[in-house]
Amino acid sequence: MAQDKTSKPTEADALAAVRTLIEWAGDDPDREGLLDTPRRVVKAYGELFAGYGTDPRGYLERTFEEVGGYDELVILKDIRVVSFCEHHMLPFLGRAHVGYLPNDRVVGISKLARVVHGFARRLQIQEKLTAEIAEAIQDVLKPKGVGVVIVSEHSCMTMRGVNTPGSKLTTSTLLGDVRDDPRTRQEFFDLVRNGD
Repeated sequence: MAQDKTSKPTEADALAAVRTLIEWAGDDPDREGLLDTPRRVVKAYGELFAGYGTDPRGYLERTFEEVGGYDELVILKDIRVVSFCEHHMLPFLGRAHVGYLPNDRVVGISKLARVVHGFARRLQIQEKLTAEIAEAIQDVLKPKGVGVVIVSEHSCMTMRGVNTPGSKLTTSTLLGDVRDDPRTRQEFFDLVRNGD
C-alpha cells in the first residue's frame, strides 16, 4: 500500500537509514570514502524512484487527429527500462516494445517512452509494469488495441540467489484487437521481433 504523503520520512531520515545500512554491512559511514555516500544514495533514489511523483497517464492526453487516414499499428521499440524489483530492491534492466492500433488519433512517440519511464521508476514486479503501461494507453488513447512486451534481466537473479547471469524475463500484455485478432497479434509480434 502506498504511504500517505503526510507521513513520508524526511531527507534526514533517509540519510540516517543509509548510514545504518553502511554500518550494518560492516563499514564505517564516517570513513573518508563513505562520508558523502548517504547524500549520493538519497539523491540517486530520488531519480530512480521519480515515478512516484508523476502520473504517466498525463503524457498521453495531448493527441493528434490529423493522421492522414493512418490506421495501422504504431510501434516504438527498444525503450530502455530501468526499474526495481519490489522484493529485493535490486534493479531490473531491459527494453520495452510498445504498440497500439490507432482509432482516429495518435500520440507523439516520445510520450510512449515517457509513459514507460514514468511507470518504471517505482518498486514493482515486471508483470505489473507491463500491464500498467498497456492499460494506461488503452484507457487514455482508446485505441483499437494495445501491445506491450518487456524483456529484462533481473539483478535479484543474476547477482544473488540462483546467480544466473544472462537470463531474461519476457512479459507481454495484449488488449483489444492486438489480443483478439490473430492477424494483428501476429503482425505485432513480427514487428517487435523483426521490424528493424
